[in-house]
Amino acid sequence: MDNIMSKLRNLDAYPKINEDFYSRTLSGGVITIASSIVMLLLFLSELRLYLHAVTETKLVVDTSRGETLRINFDVTFPALPCSILSLDAMDISGEQHLDVKHDIIKKRLDSHGNVIETRQDGIGAPKIEKPLQRHGGRLEHNETYCGSCYGAEATDEDCCNNCEEVREAYRKKGWALSNPDLIDQCKREGFLQRIKDEEGEGCNVYGFLEVNKVAGNFHFAPGKSFQQSNVHVHDLLSFQKDSFNISHKINRLAFGDYFPGVVNPLDGVKWMQQTPSGMYQYFIKVVPTVYTDVSGHTIQSNQFSVTEHFRTSEYGNLQFLPGVFFFYDLSPIKVTFMEEHISFLHFLTNVCAIVGGVFTVSGILDSFIYHGQKAIRKKMEIGKFS
Repeated sequence: MDNIMSKLRNLDAYPKINEDFYSRTLSGGVITIASSIVMLLLFLSELRLYLHAVTETKLVVDTSRGETLRINFDVTFPALPCSILSLDAMDISGEQHLDVKHDIIKKRLDSHGNVIETRQDGIGAPKIEKPLQRHGGRLEHNETYCGSCYGAEATDEDCCNNCEEVREAYRKKGWALSNPDLIDQCKREGFLQRIKDEEGEGCNVYGFLEVNKVAGNFHFAPGKSFQQSNVHVHDLLSFQKDSFNISHKINRLAFGDYFPGVVNPLDGVKWMQQTPSGMYQYFIKVVPTVYTDVSGHTIQSNQFSVTEHFRTSEYGNLQFLPGVFFFYDLSPIKVTFMEEHISFLHFLTNVCAIVGGVFTVSGILDSFIYHGQKAIRKKMEIGKFS
């Protein structure tokens, strides 16, 4: 038994030195205090990292198919009235959403930015007393109203009972409504008068779009849009204006749901127009993103980068419509963020590395200082130090 104990004693990698042989120095005390502080700070940093989740980032090829893309927006136009502002969306697959009204809210703003009125776009129409019937007579008490579409009817049974329906019929035909006062519905609803009354007002429009997950664009522009010779144009003649101020502020623009750490580069961006009219373009690269928190909850969203460009337009030039255009394309690479906690063994390994590393480095430093002082002192004693 004694032989075994003796062999175990010989394996001791930490031989003990009698305290009588210890030599304590001032430099050693300073180094001990400094190394203890460094050890404590590094330990607290490691503990904080252990208690909080870390995010691991990966890049993978996006293999998803048949999904939709949700675009959340909140844009303010300080010099463009709500009555003339429209929203269109289209993509490279050929799908178009013209003059989008669902899930869109508009706020009329005065010249100081104060809200005048909030309304959901496309809801309700003014009541018309004795409007003009399609056959030319006025609406009588016992008749059902069926207004004329002024040649834009798709079938003989079609009716246009308000100015909005006439404009929509014209849009489907690809016609421009040059003079709304010649249309009974628009004249009785005061279409031009309403535009004149809102002169100098602004508009805050917010809501969301649900589009195909392919490249496309959406834009805010004055007037109803329609196709003319396979070109997307807007009916600007009915407003009887030569220029449109498309100054704007993007309060919020996001492609998908919010997730921790997301940065939307266009939030809060403001641009003021200096020329009479023009087209402001944003070119956006959308990066699909998946965020998974520590509890396993997954958020399917997107990040994006953007560049911008302004093109001066001329009135009547169909290629340069006044408006704010957002052209987006999707990246084939998907980013995945995964939150996870560091394991306790990993934490323990790092703590041991901190303690051992600081202890070793401080020991080397103390030994260097001690032997350096000793050598200098010895040379001074024999008079060779100069």
